[in-house]
Amino acid sequence: MRVTEVRPFCVPPRWIFVRLTTDDGGVGWGEAIVPKRRNAVLGALADLAANLDGADANRIEELWHRMRRGGFFRGGPVLATATAAVEQALWDVKARRLGVPVHELLGGRVRDHIPVYAWIGGDRPRDVVEGARSRLEQGFRVVKLNATEELDHVASTADVDAVVARVAALRDTFGDQLDIALDFHGRVHRAMARPLLLELEQFRVLWVEEPLAPGHEDLLPDLARVAGRTRIATGERLLSRWDFRKLLDIGGVDILQADVSLTGLFELEKICRMAEAYDLPVVPHCPNGPVSLAASLQVASACLNVPMHEQSLGLHYHRDAAGRPAGELGDYLVDASALTPVNGALTVPAAPGLGIELDADLVRTRENDWRVADPDWRHPDGRIAEW
Repeated sequence: MRVTEVRPFCVPPRWIFVRLTTDDGGVGWGEAIVPKRRNAVLGALADLAANLDGADANRIEELWHRMRRGGFFRGGPVLATATAAVEQALWDVKARRLGVPVHELLGGRVRDHIPVYAWIGGDRPRDVVEGARSRLEQGFRVVKLNATEELDHVASTADVDAVVARVAALRDTFGDQLDIALDFHGRVHRAMARPLLLELEQFRVLWVEEPLAPGHEDLLPDLARVAGRTRIATGERLLSRWDFRKLLDIGGVDILQADVSLTGLFELEKICRMAEAYDLPVVPHCPNGPVSLAASLQVASACLNVPMHEQSLGLHYHRDAAGRPAGELGDYLVDASALTPVNGALTVPAAPGLGIELDADLVRTRENDWRVADPDWRHPDGRIAEW
């Protein structure tokens, strides 16, 4: 079973699907991310495709290392996501040929279903109470929202009060019917993280995500000491078990959030097993498309320390520049029920491979029908702000 083609498809709303074919007629799918740098990702995929032409598709682990290490210069999210997409497709091909879902090759399932949570609000969160109400009606019991918009190094009291009021409105309206997770999105600088965490502790949120931007992991233990009962979650921009090992060695983190479209499928499984030795949960990061979700669910199906999972149904990033719906999680699936949550959970995939079937004709029809603009967030004085 030799690799004959690696072919990317950019489809709306912002997804990069990757189809891998083999000389015996096998077809598998993966998904890359980093859509705001899609030309760089497509270039990386073209380089990897040339490198893997004719390679033995059964040797997934070897090919993952070859893609990661073979060019001498290594690292970075562009190469990581291109590699991850190809690796997901290799697992899809292999498991389909064997007639089993991928999780059967990872030790078998440890659960019947996987709880998932839903986003409310957006990058500039508004109407979070109504958003949460609609999610409750859909059967979700856990929601996540961005805590803040742009936030300066030393923000005003009004900015802090706005964050507190937003979370307070959810807690006052829904009480313990609803669990709330907050995403700082790396927008909060060190000087503001501590006062925000102190103010938010009263609301007993599930976690605060990316309380600091990447590169400041060594500050997390100090932050954890003032966070009280608020759990700290991070890891969505890390690329491998080596990155997570450093995070675990530093400490201060309660929940790991690896993304299968950066790490790859088997690497995500290894990160989950490593976290298990530290008695830490992994809540996979996945505000992505259906292939990424399907690949991540295969790992979650086989790991005890994945208590819930992210998914992107109704996500604000599914809209175009004019605010119109541009795509939804099930649009490209032959059977959308495979990734449709019921009562806030997804059933463990049972079909061979990644457990989904893409509508290849629709993928081809909608190819290149999107553009994701770079954000240009600014403070009032014109300085660039963290997005």
